[in-house]
Amino acid sequence: MGMNLSGGDEGDSMCDINTTPLIDVMLVLLIMFIITIPVMTHAVKLDMPRPNNAPPPPVPPEVIDIEIDFDGTVVWNGTPVQSPEALEKYFRVEGQKDPQSELHLRPDKRAKYDVVAKVHSEIA
Repeated sequence: MGMNLSGGDEGDSMCDINTTPLIDVMLVLLIMFIITIPVMTHAVKLDMPRPNNAPPPPVPPEVIDIEIDFDGTVVWNGTPVQSPEALEKYFRVEGQKDPQSELHLRPDKRAKYDVVAKVHSEIA
């Protein structure tokens, strides 16, 4: 590689790059590439049964938006709820439905945590 055959100074440094590790790494990467190409192109063909009598798609659940304003007002799908008892009645009615309704609780960022916690505990 980098031999100095002339009997020059002993203190000279060698400035050649050792390319042996680079060549070794490149050969390993080339072998890995050659091995993985057939695996990536390999396909498995499956005979899947054809759905003749497919069931109808399930009915999506109703989405209910519960909003809590900054002053503690609870709004059920755009309608203000008058009392906690009325809110509980709404939850009982929705709990009887099949499929269960999807509740989206959206408190205002200025709403008190106490009000949000109470509404959340009634949901659970």
